[in-house]
Amino acid sequence: MARRYDCADEVDRRHGLREAASAVRRGDLVVLPTDTVYGIGADAFSADAVADLLAAKGRGRGVPSPVLVGSPTTLHGLVTDFSELAWELVDAFWPGALTLVARHQPSLAWDLGETRGTVAVRMPLHPVAIELLKDVGPMAVSSANLTGQPAPQTCDAAREMLGDSVAVYLDGGPTPDSVPSSIVDVTGEVPVLLRAGAVSEEELRKVVPDLETAH
Repeated sequence: MARRYDCADEVDRRHGLREAASAVRRGDLVVLPTDTVYGIGADAFSADAVADLLAAKGRGRGVPSPVLVGSPTTLHGLVTDFSELAWELVDAFWPGALTLVARHQPSLAWDLGETRGTVAVRMPLHPVAIELLKDVGPMAVSSANLTGQPAPQTCDAAREMLGDSVAVYLDGGPTPDSVPSSIVDVTGEVPVLLRAGAVSEEELRKVVPDLETAH
């Protein structure tokens, strides 16, 4: 039976974060608030948990899960060939609504789906998410909706779709916006905007004037 915790209540939040961390460590799924929409998350290094995450959403391996981190320094152990421009984007927009697609360390023992050697990684600007991520480490996190349904801005909306496939729901109240994160590919010499989202192309160009856009 799924458990829901009200993170507006200090005691409930503390209990919820502890239960969520325990759930992630044993390979279960959790729903957590972010600065964009609610996400469904799992231990990024548990192939079975990530497979359960994709199954809960009704999504195939061809659309791999992004990874959320609790600190920019976590990138050192996750990615390789990370350019100076990529670090400048991190400095400017993390924590926040910018996802970076980078080459992951080939030695990492994870299976996020068919990633072709890359990972989409972000540090969210939400205190509940950051606290959980700092406790358990990198998590595979995707929007907490069934594939084809709207991404949820409330915990209740996520629970209506995902039900008992999730062990713990952390309710942080309505998310401020339904606009998804912007996605920039930093695997090449020049960053490429793959999806315009909460961080505008104009804002990105202040940091990377030569930013390319995907066609």
